[in-house]
Amino acid sequence: MSDLVGRFLSEDDKATIEKKVRETEKRTAGEIVVMVVSSSHHYPLANILGGMLFGIIAGVTVSLITGLGTMWHFLGFFVLAFVLSNEVIKRSFFLKRLFVTGSDMDEEVEEAAIGSFYKKEIYNTRNHTGILIYISLFEHRVWVFGDKGIDASVDKSVWQEITGMITAGIKEKRQVSAICRAVERCGDILEKHFPAEPDNSNELGDSVIIGH
Repeated sequence: MSDLVGRFLSEDDKATIEKKVRETEKRTAGEIVVMVVSSSHHYPLANILGGMLFGIIAGVTVSLITGLGTMWHFLGFFVLAFVLSNEVIKRSFFLKRLFVTGSDMDEEVEEAAIGSFYKKEIYNTRNHTGILIYISLFEHRVWVFGDKGIDASVDKSVWQEITGMITAGIKEKRQVSAICRAVERCGDILEKHFPAEPDNSNELGDSVIIGH
């Protein structure tokens, strides 16, 4: 799954988004951060569940085909298939997703997004007006939320609107334009409540943050 971000955004794509962030922030005292990660969690239980399922299927199938129907033969086939499929699932986001529930993904993405907000110090702005756009590719989830300075002035539906804007764009394979539109929308919100000041400074970096 390590190359998900590379396939999602090229270097030119990242430069385009960075330019949009930089231009948008000129009209506001707020800060906008775009973060893209391949996955918000490793989901080790999915590897185990998938390995067990394929192990049982392989154990039963091979035992029936070979006629070696003892418990010891079954266990041997099961263990071999379990180990092999476990390793395959670890490396295949498509197979792994089959063994992860939507609620688990929601929970892990939310937790990772909030954690990243503090790890990357997006809260560390003069007026607490940082906005994080967090995109987790494996889970197909997007989180958008602002620090307390801007969040107090914005209805929650606005963040959901921006999230939907990005999600729709990704589905239509136009993720760069969708992210840029989302950045502009965040800029509109920030400009309304926190317009640019004479001593405006760039408190957070404009580059897209890449995670794994």
